[in-house]
Amino acid sequence: MTKEKSTTFLNDRIILICPCHFGLESVLKREISDLGYDVLKVEDGKVSFEGDWQAVCYANVFLRSAERVLVKAGSFHAETFEELFQGTKAIEWERYLPRDAKFWVAKAASVRSKLFSPRDIQAVMKKAMVERMSQKYRLISFPETGAQFPIRVTLMKDEVTVGIDTSGLSLHKRGYRLLTAKAPISETLASALILLTPWKKDRILVDPFCGSGTFPIEAAMIAANIAPGMNREFLSESWENLIPKRMWYDVIDDAQSRVDDRIETDIQGYDIDDEIVKAARENARMAGVDHLIHFQRRPVSELSHPKKYGFVITNPPYGERLEEKKELPSLYREIGEAFRRLDGWSEYVITSYDQAEKYIGRKADKNRKIYNGMIKTYLYQFIGPKPPRPGKH
Repeated sequence: MTKEKSTTFLNDRIILICPCHFGLESVLKREISDLGYDVLKVEDGKVSFEGDWQAVCYANVFLRSAERVLVKAGSFHAETFEELFQGTKAIEWERYLPRDAKFWVAKAASVRSKLFSPRDIQAVMKKAMVERMSQKYRLISFPETGAQFPIRVTLMKDEVTVGIDTSGLSLHKRGYRLLTAKAPISETLASALILLTPWKKDRILVDPFCGSGTFPIEAAMIAANIAPGMNREFLSESWENLIPKRMWYDVIDDAQSRVDDRIETDIQGYDIDDEIVKAARENARMAGVDHLIHFQRRPVSELSHPKKYGFVITNPPYGERLEEKKELPSLYREIGEAFRRLDGWSEYVITSYDQAEKYIGRKADKNRKIYNGMIKTYLYQFIGPKPPRPGKH
């Protein structure tokens, strides 16, 4: 694919920062490497890599486990508001923001830093940006009628990292989930957990607590090679000073050329609520994968499959409400009994229920701590045997 040469900074090398769920950085790192970009740094909850402006398009359209894509504008040390002001002012904002840009500090997060008030951090940084832009553009006031450039800043042990948000709505908003279950798992988390397993499109996958269908839908999109951001919009599509429209069209064309939804799959989703199953089917239709998934109303106690070497990937109830907690031991016993009836299967269960292994009746082969929002959860991995290679018995 040829890169266009029309804007001032188009061929610049830039650093992109992608936040992700804590505990799943390795999945995102692999995704970025598979896109052909050099990973620079892996930290708790984020991965940084080097690219060009086209990388903004590719990252937003193709990454399944990233929460959003930020362009790193700068970083510096600040223990006082004066240092924060000067550090922000020193960033070359005119490199990114046109004179009519609408810009604001959308989010400030501070961890173990002397500056900790988000509101004050946001106000000081906005003032510094205005001062820099006033000098560079020789303007007294800014119309802010143009493209939007929300700034996101993190302070970690007094080290300030400043990013410009290219995504807008979080990347988990794929655009297909119109209807949600009571406690849905996010699309980015579901995708990352599937990518963490050795599941491939020719293997069976069942989610016996499918809710609004997120695990089966994300699995079907992976199987059909449907890029997660193919059917939604991104904030940086309006940054024509940096990314020509043609570049977005090229990346979407590339994504469309990779889709193969005529494959055969065995992906299933169960739930005990008829209305939820209907919602899951509708969400799958919106995602263009309803023909690849079989949804049905069925309790986990009836989980069965005649074939070997399948996968269960599921997010059963956690019992966050007190009245539900009493039901968890019997529910997780049912999960364990259902697993034991499956021949040579692998099971991956994400839950915050700390007695899960006890009532499932088996210690997990691996256990990974993952934060689902603010809830500390564990991915219990019960790893089954690999199927024999074709021709071997």
